[in-house]
Amino acid sequence: MKTEEIEELLKAPEKEPPIQSSDWLSTGSALLNLSCSGNAKGGFAKGKYHFIVGDSASGKTWLSLTCLAEAAMNPEFDNYRFIYDNAEDGALMDIQKFFGAKVAERIESPMIDEDGLLDYSSTIEEFYFNVDDAIQEQKPFIYILDSMDSLSSKPEQDKFDEQKTAMRKGKETSGSYGDGKAKINSSHLRKIMPFLRKTKSILIIINQTRDNLGFGFEKKTRSGGHALVFYASLIIWSSKAGQLKKSVRGKDREIGITSKIKVKKNRFTGRLREISIPLYHSFGIDDVGSSVDYLVAEKYWTKTKQTINADDFEIKATREKLIRQIQEQNLESKLAELVEQVWNEIENECAIDRKPKYS
Repeated sequence: MKTEEIEELLKAPEKEPPIQSSDWLSTGSALLNLSCSGNAKGGFAKGKYHFIVGDSASGKTWLSLTCLAEAAMNPEFDNYRFIYDNAEDGALMDIQKFFGAKVAERIESPMIDEDGLLDYSSTIEEFYFNVDDAIQEQKPFIYILDSMDSLSSKPEQDKFDEQKTAMRKGKETSGSYGDGKAKINSSHLRKIMPFLRKTKSILIIINQTRDNLGFGFEKKTRSGGHALVFYASLIIWSSKAGQLKKSVRGKDREIGITSKIKVKKNRFTGRLREISIPLYHSFGIDDVGSSVDYLVAEKYWTKTKQTINADDFEIKATREKLIRQIQEQNLESKLAELVEQVWNEIENECAIDRKPKYS
């Protein structure tokens, strides 16, 4: 990225265009889409940076890869590159099985090493260089960094080399200089934001939570500095709310988790919402199941003992049978429309009914 180019983009006054329906990318969950945008069809927006923070094994990677599966089915993203920067080498699941053949075919690493093998960012500087390389291709992309925590930095590596050399010579060195991530994020993230808008690319950065050992009311914190929050259009925090179990051969077996997701910053609607989504090890995000649960919880659909009365579909069945029939009859789109209808009715009822202050 040329310095002159950066300076011109940063200086130029820019009027933010409204987000069009074609600009939205689904998260794979109607409820999460609604939490993010108020629209059941999309939660992430083109041209924006989104920040996902969460506890270990709370669904962060599943969520990010699911959005690639959604993009692969959406013609609006046919010309997009799918760049998955697996910096922590944590996503070892079968991509084709869980996210489809199209994702398996289109997903790529940000780099290829000298032996022709997939390579990923190891330092924060390298990450920003890789994003810049993608920008230089002048082709829109969805870039996922998984995760910020796994990246080292040049100051950190230099300090390690200094300490290693000194100790082997029997000498002492001063303490750690820190990893410098906050400063690097502050300067580099600011520079790439105009290019995300220009190319309508999507950047998703994943961050791990840490226990907050300092002062304050928040039990969890995270690394990387304030810029990660400041420049994000959307911030999602995920946590593990419980286990999902199934009785198999007389024993309860753990088959997944309930992921609790909080929207902690939202430049799209300003609304901060909290939802729960079932996530199965053998399936992934259960969009239909969470939508059914939502309609029952909000008393749109009544429940008699174990039977759910889904009057819109003329179905009366237990939860699992209802889910199966919705899928067999291809009623997923109609289900999402119902969830959006109920969601917006509740949002409207929550709104303050006052005379407009400005016209």
